[in-house]
Parts: sequence; C-alpha cells; structure tokens
Amino acid sequence: MTTDVKAIIFDLDGTLIDSAPDIHLACCKVLAAHGLPPVSAAQVRGFVGHGAGVLIDRLIAATGLSAADQPAILAAFLAEYETAVHLTLPYPGVHDALSALAHDGWTMAICTNKPLAPTRAILAHLGLDGHFGVVIGGDSLPTRKPDPAPLLATMAQMGAARALFVGDSEVDAQTAAAARLPFALYTEGYRKTPVAQMPHDHSFAEFATLPGLAARWWASR
Repeated sequence: MTTDVKAIIFDLDGTLIDSAPDIHLACCKVLAAHGLPPVSAAQVRGFVGHGAGVLIDRLIAATGLSAADQPAILAAFLAEYETAVHLTLPYPGVHDALSALAHDGWTMAICTNKPLAPTRAILAHLGLDGHFGVVIGGDSLPTRKPDPAPLLATMAQMGAARALFVGDSEVDAQTAAAARLPFALYTEGYRKTPVAQMPHDHSFAEFATLPGLAARWWASR
C-alpha cells in the first residue's frame, strides 16, 4: 500500500560517493593477475554505470583479457571489489545533506547498479547506512537500470506513491524517464553528456542545495 511518503531515492556511485578510485584499483589488480598493464583511471570512469558485468565486458574489450574468461574475471573483480572501500569518499556535503533531509522528514533509499554486497559494505564503511531503510543493488532483481523495475521496486518497498530520484548519469536519466519519476541531476558525477543535453527536472552541483531543492519539489508536486 502506498502513502504520501516524502520519498527520495539516490543512485550511489557518482552521486553520493566517488568510488572510481577503488573500482580502478580493483580493475588493475585483476589485470596484474593476468600479467597485463593497468588501465587509466579515466578509462575506468568510462566503464562505470551499467553494473559490474558490463564494466568487466568493457575492461576485456579495452585490454588483452579473453572474453571466454569473462565469468572468472568478473568473479575475481567482485572478490576484490566487495572489500574495496579505502579510496572511496562521499562527495562534499553529502553527510550534512542527508542529515538535513532526515530532519525534514524524508524517507531515503538507494537504487544502484552496484552489486548489493559492496553497496552495503561501502555504506557501512562511510557511516551512511543508517539513512537508508531500502537498498536495491544491481543484483537484487533480474534487471538493472535503465530498466525502471529496480527504481519502481525501491519506491514500492518505501511505501511511496511518488519519489524524487537523484542521480548523476545518462543511465539514471533514462531510468527516471522510464519510471516516469522526476529526476534531479547531480552535475559533478560520472556523466559523459553535457548537462544541457541530459533530460532532467532539476540539477545541482553542491549537496548543500539539495534539501531546499527537494522541499521545493515536494511543495510543487
């Protein structure tokens, strides 16, 4: 049963946290195990967005790894990645913004293509886990974003009839459109497209402005 919950749903990588350094390190460890040189941090940023499986497909295509070994390479990457928390940091202002949203009565959730185990590990490591009663990862359902099913499932678990979705990427914009939910674009994440060319209802570059943005959306919905 849905109610008039003040609901806000966040993507994770590139939205609340900058995890690219840990993802880059995990990729380089996998390559080193196969006797291959590292890829650049910029390359790995370009691999992020569609989940671990697609990231590994892109890593294979960019290096000398064998596509036939994809399952084993993915497993090796996930083994590294599930505990890869030491280089990941929240974006400036995230802790304060989440606390302010909680104070204002918002119910918050995570909907990410990151696998669930490393998602929960990094949220706990950064002290963010207490803000989110619902967490949907890239392996929680048979489909991932930009399919709208994970976002709609998140909203259903929150008991919300409507939600503001906050993300940073083209995948997030597509997901919000498919789910017919308003999209707030964090402009400082992993997007590859200019802001003006990305569909969004709101945009922000500093988390200090997010509580006010959310309040205005709620008042005008």
